Amino acid sequence: MTAARASVLDAAPSTLEPSVHAHVDPVIEFRNVTKAFGEKVVYRDLSFQVFRGETLVVMGGSGVGKSVMLKMLIGLLEADGGSIRFRGDEVTRMDERELRTLRCHIAMLFQGAALFDSLTVGENVAYALHEHHRDDMTAAQIQERVHWALSLVDLPGIEHMSPADLSGGMRKRVGLARAIALKPEVLLYDEPNTGLDPINTARVNHMINGLKRTINVTSIVVTHDMSSAFAVADRMAMVHRGQIIALGSPEAFRTSTDPRVADFINGHAPEHEDVETLLQS
Repeated sequence: MTAARASVLDAAPSTLEPSVHAHVDPVIEFRNVTKAFGEKVVYRDLSFQVFRGETLVVMGGSGVGKSVMLKMLIGLLEADGGSIRFRGDEVTRMDERELRTLRCHIAMLFQGAALFDSLTVGENVAYALHEHHRDDMTAAQIQERVHWALSLVDLPGIEHMSPADLSGGMRKRVGLARAIALKPEVLLYDEPNTGLDPINTARVNHMINGLKRTINVTSIVVTHDMSSAFAVADRMAMVHRGQIIALGSPEAFRTSTDPRVADFINGHAPEHEDVETLLQS
């Protein structure tokens, strides 16, 4: 790896966007975002962009705030400062009605799938449709959309099953079906392979790539699993001590000379980096 290439990977995130995006407006933009919980600083300067149709993988140790980033994007958590934009609209100034509309366009697969055990699989997948489209979709249209979404995750015909009867991998896929039932522009994946065996991990990675092609969705995948990261990423970003320290192609990450990046990729970095340590450097 040349010195010039190393400087591109490890430079300030705002300088790292590939030239193909130089004259394209980002779908998502974080600019100088800060977030703390009391005295625990999670982000002191979070800045990056996501472009239409790409999959950006955000990696970093447990506890660095990757899930916090996703929740700020859809308004489940408020940023303390800075700007978060979706298609040019400022998310941090949206009221609850505007955030509900935003969540029709940006859907999220939560880490534990977050299914309602009191509802059937079909009712779980239809839940967001009833919330957001009760006035413009008939019951038959909702049922058809549920079947479409379950078919996309290779689980057709299980609408009447209970979530309690599903394996961990199936629960993740039902959670994904619920997210794509809205036909969102953006999909957020929060540790999509946590707790899955290698076969189900490969299946979820295949679905992430397949959905990008099938429904032309833009994706942010949060993970600390390197094999999955390289399997799905168009670009990668690494969070460390309250900011993104590296942003570039998978190949640039593989050949990075930054010890923080290389150690993490090779499994030498500590798995847990608590937010209490973020300002101690």
